[in-house]
Amino acid sequence: MPPQSPSGGAAWRHLLLLLTALPLALAALACVLQWRGGGVDDPTARWPPHAFPGMTDPTPPSLPSSACAEVLTASSGPSFPYLRGGWSFPFDSDAALHPKVCVQTSTSAGLDQILPWLFYHKVVGVAQFLLFVEGRAAKPQVAGILESIPGVNVVYRTQELEEQQASSRIWNETWLAGFFYKPCNYELFVKQSLNMEMAVVMARDSGMDWIIHLDTDELLYPGGAAEYSVRHLLAEVPGDVDMVIFPNYESSVERDDIKDPFSEVSMFKKNYDHLPKDTYFGMYKEATRGNPNYFLTYGNGKSAARVQDHLRPNGAHRWHNYAKSPNEIKLEEAAVLHYTYTKFSDLTSRRDRCGCKPTKDDVKRCFMLDFDRAAFIIASTASEEEMLRWYNERVVWNNKQLNLKLLRKGVLARIYTPMAIVQGLRESGVFTSVIAAAQSLVNDKVSLKESNVQNKNDTKLEKVSRKFIRADSRASARKILHVLEPAIPPLSPPSLDEHLLELS
Repeated sequence: MPPQSPSGGAAWRHLLLLLTALPLALAALACVLQWRGGGVDDPTARWPPHAFPGMTDPTPPSLPSSACAEVLTASSGPSFPYLRGGWSFPFDSDAALHPKVCVQTSTSAGLDQILPWLFYHKVVGVAQFLLFVEGRAAKPQVAGILESIPGVNVVYRTQELEEQQASSRIWNETWLAGFFYKPCNYELFVKQSLNMEMAVVMARDSGMDWIIHLDTDELLYPGGAAEYSVRHLLAEVPGDVDMVIFPNYESSVERDDIKDPFSEVSMFKKNYDHLPKDTYFGMYKEATRGNPNYFLTYGNGKSAARVQDHLRPNGAHRWHNYAKSPNEIKLEEAAVLHYTYTKFSDLTSRRDRCGCKPTKDDVKRCFMLDFDRAAFIIASTASEEEMLRWYNERVVWNNKQLNLKLLRKGVLARIYTPMAIVQGLRESGVFTSVIAAAQSLVNDKVSLKESNVQNKNDTKLEKVSRKFIRADSRASARKILHVLEPAIPPLSPPSLDEHLLELS
């Protein structure tokens, strides 16, 4: 092999030297430009250490009471700011966005339940909230904060409200008459219907397009929509449809120590309407687990109504119209997620709200559904240890093999989106920030309202009902305006016995 020429070796050495020096020169240039603050834009320099784009390190303000602190306090880690530029969402600030959706509720809950429920629904496109409050929800420390939130209207159960509802045409119609002058769940059902009637007028005056009645233990799940938005979901409804039914899914808790259901529960039992008939009845016994019905509580869903003339409630689960039979559709993927009996303390809190005797006969007078009756008797007669054992047997889904089987069959479903939204809102400091922002307003109201509001909200409906008769002596003189089909109460899903009876 002939030896290389000296000129060829020198050329290779020059090339290697150039290739080595070029990266070093570029690195030095980048260093100089970064030191001068120009030239190279380092994305990692825009955010604090250990954070990602769009994340902040919130400093949680102090809360008014320790009862809400554990549920509402922001975490110490970085989080995504769902709210930008103050307390306005894009769909709140843009008046051109339609349809406008209103949610109405009757509640006595505290901030630890109402705030996550409210802001979740803001995220999914609800524009207005009509909150009919009493009990804890009507206290100045709670109601004052709710009133400070844009899009929220708080209605107190005052004497003026009761007298106004005393003159409602509902008292002279047949559709709700079967629920009058009865305690507990029947009392609540009447109160909800009267509040819904007033909410229709308020929603119409505010320019709302749709109205939905929800409880504060229920979240709308807009499955099947192009976006995760109730507004987008209802925008796709044909113009000739008056009412949209959301079948309900029921929470299936996997522990007995749940504190914040919206952030800790991800497993739900699907509605009969969203399951093949063979699957529903084929898995009925395993899905029921010895309880009276497939669901612990109701199974007939909730509904959204198009705001229009002659609209009226038809109980807490449906709407109707005085002038026509509503054209309704049932959604095939969207649902209402019902977080029922998710906390062990729900047994005693429900018991404490009702003064009925814990006997099989008396609970029928107070509760419409079988499981509510059984739960009331247990909570009224058993020790705490016995109650916890009963709760684990009847409510908690702690059999992982059964859970997996029902998940594979489609009877149970994992739904994580609501959990992620509520956790994100909490970690961003949304709840604590709105509380802190309203404190000065609340403090000004406490000394003026506290005693009056509490007195007004201690009124029992049985007393109110008697006052309704006295307040409008014309009621007995007026004839029945319409003989209408009875209101739709909370109903259990179809039972296996009914199915077998149909087959026989």
